[in-house]
Amino acid sequence: MAAKRVGIIGYPIRHSASPAFQNAALRHCGVDAVFTAWEVAPEALTRWVWDQDRTDLLGFGVTVPHKTEIIKQLDHVDDDAASIGAVNTVVVTERRELVGYNTDTYGFLHALQTEGGFDVRGQDVLVLGAGGVSRAVCGVLLREGVASLTLANRTVSRAESLLADLDHHGVPVQSVALDEGSIAEALRGRERVSLIVNCTSMGMLHGPAEGASPISAGLIPPSAFVYDLVYNPPVTPLMALAQGVGARTLNGLPMLVYQGARGFTLWTGIDAPVDVMMAAAREAVEG
Repeated sequence: MAAKRVGIIGYPIRHSASPAFQNAALRHCGVDAVFTAWEVAPEALTRWVWDQDRTDLLGFGVTVPHKTEIIKQLDHVDDDAASIGAVNTVVVTERRELVGYNTDTYGFLHALQTEGGFDVRGQDVLVLGAGGVSRAVCGVLLREGVASLTLANRTVSRAESLLADLDHHGVPVQSVALDEGSIAEALRGRERVSLIVNCTSMGMLHGPAEGASPISAGLIPPSAFVYDLVYNPPVTPLMALAQGVGARTLNGLPMLVYQGARGFTLWTGIDAPVDVMMAAAREAVEG
């Protein structure tokens, strides 16, 4: 019997460390499956989903730019993913149906707490970008009781729409353009931002804005914690600027592994070997 298939779709996808740590986990647990990165352009998403033979497919991860559009292709979406409006993990059931989950919420918060030692409750937060991962990030931050949340995006209407879809849990929120002047004006008169989260792909290796940072050092307080969800390169341009002013930083690799560990369990029914996955992910990215 041929090995089962599992993987991740995105565009671009060649930067992904997921195959390295997921295949390490599959080998460690003796699962006869191979994890592959599939590059799927936005216009090809529907065709790709329906072209898949589901008899040997365990499921697939979903990354930029498909986390919201994939929902249209699924048979069912779990409550957490539905409330966020984004899916990053798809499971093929025994009935060959596609069920969507969001493990980004767990991965984001668990990494921030365990790797960063940072408690979000009562913090003033600036989130950069309004894509699929930002939905999960904003959703969990609001649920966990931040003091305020400012969402900056190149298209303000998209940020406004994202926030309108979420339960604010009584937290004051605002949307603003992703530019220096607009962000500075929006934050004027508030407590100094204590957490900055980059949910854009700016700075990503092999991405369209490789080597760029979404904000300048002038918007980063030295007392802030800067959490860049980009993980390749290990020190992103934004992290380098933050470290230059004395701010603490964390890249997106731990989040990637923790959300991927949840996905591994959903696909296989086996407890994920997180230590094995983390070591393989660090080796793939850091060498």
